[in-house]
Amino acid sequence: MSEKIVSQEPVIETLDHHEIDQIMSQYDKEYGYRKLTGFFHYLIAGIAIVFSIFQIGSSWFSTMPAQLLRAIHLVFVLVLAFLLYPATRSMSRKKMHWSDVVLGALSAAVVGYIVVNYQALILRAGDYTSLDVIVGICGIILVLEACRRVVGVPFLVLIGVFLLYAYFGPYMPGFLNHRGYSIERIVTHIFYTTEGILGIPLGVCATFIFLFILFGAFLEKTGIGKFFIDLANAVAGFAAGGPAKVAVLISALEGTVSGSSISNTVGSGSFTIPMMKSLGYKPEFSAAVEAAASTGGQIMPPIMGAAAFLMAESLGMPYIELAKAAVIPALLYFVGVWIMVHLEAKKLGLKGMSRDQLPSLWKVLKEQGHLFLPLVAIIYFLAEGTTPMHAALYGIGFSIIASMLRKNTRMTFRDFMDALEMGGRNIIAVAVACAAVGIIIGVTTLTGLGLKMASGLISLSGGIKILTLFFTMIASLIMGMGLPTTATYLITATITAPAIVQLGVPVLAAHMFVFYFGIVADITPPVALAAYAGAAIAKSNPFKTGITATKLAIAGFIIPYIFCYNPALLLVDTTPWQVVQIIVTSLIGMIGIGAAMENYLVTKTNLWERILLFVSGLMLVDPSLITDIIGLAIIGGVWFYQLRTAKRVREESLAA
Repeated sequence: MSEKIVSQEPVIETLDHHEIDQIMSQYDKEYGYRKLTGFFHYLIAGIAIVFSIFQIGSSWFSTMPAQLLRAIHLVFVLVLAFLLYPATRSMSRKKMHWSDVVLGALSAAVVGYIVVNYQALILRAGDYTSLDVIVGICGIILVLEACRRVVGVPFLVLIGVFLLYAYFGPYMPGFLNHRGYSIERIVTHIFYTTEGILGIPLGVCATFIFLFILFGAFLEKTGIGKFFIDLANAVAGFAAGGPAKVAVLISALEGTVSGSSISNTVGSGSFTIPMMKSLGYKPEFSAAVEAAASTGGQIMPPIMGAAAFLMAESLGMPYIELAKAAVIPALLYFVGVWIMVHLEAKKLGLKGMSRDQLPSLWKVLKEQGHLFLPLVAIIYFLAEGTTPMHAALYGIGFSIIASMLRKNTRMTFRDFMDALEMGGRNIIAVAVACAAVGIIIGVTTLTGLGLKMASGLISLSGGIKILTLFFTMIASLIMGMGLPTTATYLITATITAPAIVQLGVPVLAAHMFVFYFGIVADITPPVALAAYAGAAIAKSNPFKTGITATKLAIAGFIIPYIFCYNPALLLVDTTPWQVVQIIVTSLIGMIGIGAAMENYLVTKTNLWERILLFVSGLMLVDPSLITDIIGLAIIGGVWFYQLRTAKRVREESLAA
């Protein structure tokens, strides 16, 4: 009698849409919007679509005064924020409350007051009327309420502290003391000038950031997400620890179109985390890999997170130059995660997926490779010196053209309208954060707080560079735990980055330093939202997951210190030969650091080997010829010693 053969393939239980929605709602404040039907669904969709069309038109023709454009942008944002985000979590997300309709209408009237009276407000700047002040107070309150709903209470509290500081300046101690300002002066400076709510952050949001978010929405409708998944599986799924490497690749690719570490974690993690667990990875490690890789998506050129566009504008440099400077650090970050995943797989003896379970690389490229066209186009236009606004517009056009090249990716009219609606919705959280952080920047410029804080920070650290960097890192991590990356970057760039610059660090390196730590805050306990979202999928211990994610992302904690001491890592004042040297030695250095963290190179390491590997890895990441030679010698020595040890163990095992 023949026996029935039962398949032993592991069962992979992926999450359904309802489970994904629950996790996103729990860990991502921005995701808590209403899911409506009927009249209000179509009303909101219509407003979002008109919003996107207005942004495309204003960007293409570029004739509108900046302050007027920002005010109209803010009208759309506040109206959508109040219609989409309920006042409390306990309120139904399936019904519209009358008070939110009133607040939406009031937002249109209050901010619309700037639009209607634009010329008159300019003419009477410095001599505002009582009505101007009342409208300004209402406008600030509406922005604060939208901030509470969309971004969260911690950010609201921080803004409140700054507003109180502006008023109670004469009572502040030490270097924080200033003469204080009247309510009228504070309100008009914050609401009507381009140094407050309508400042540079909202200006960048209304131009570059919106269009790149809209570009991402159009790319998503082409099916590029599935292409990234299939491509990553084809390239790395069969390797040791395949699913974990797939997670790293997908997150790096998705980072080119999405700036949210939590949505990246949940989006790709809903299937990569179960795959990792099915092949033998521990739940904490599986969730941590996805969280660490997804968080790195915001530092991945060519399209980095929203804060990168704000940085380029703040520094007055072309975005493409910023993206070039970020290439090597981003590469080191992802290689670092990849190496640790590989060493963990080797240490545990984990295999990849069988090739018959995976798509063919040639077939994936043949059937879906055309979806790379928009990304290639946008890189080309940025490299040619096209403004980011127009590059994003061209990218949107190429995404539509690319989708039409094959029937299975072709966008319909409904897809086109959905992408416009998605762009209008997806900008809300970033725009509200930019408007709200404008209040902080307004207070800072009004009181001179930036220079005061920089002097205070240098005084606290005694002018010692490493201590100043450490204090800045702690400040960035703490603020990043409760604030979105855009807000964290803008605050730290205004208050703490000047202190680093005063100690001789190039301004680009100083801003990249605070940018990095604002991002890795998403995986740094005790509040590591991206790691906790991954833990919810993996059903693992959230705190242990955060610790593991921090270990996997060790490059994100080391590299910023390196480029502050040696800006060559950011391609500042380098030659082509130096670039090659930096890339090669830094990658080898990440192997040393990864082996030290994972306690494994060729075989398990002892304490002294781990110390030597970590120190030599740091030497190699630092772009200096002397440190490179020493680092290579040490890593080579440890590697050779471990090879001989492993060979001797095998021979003794065979002899026994």
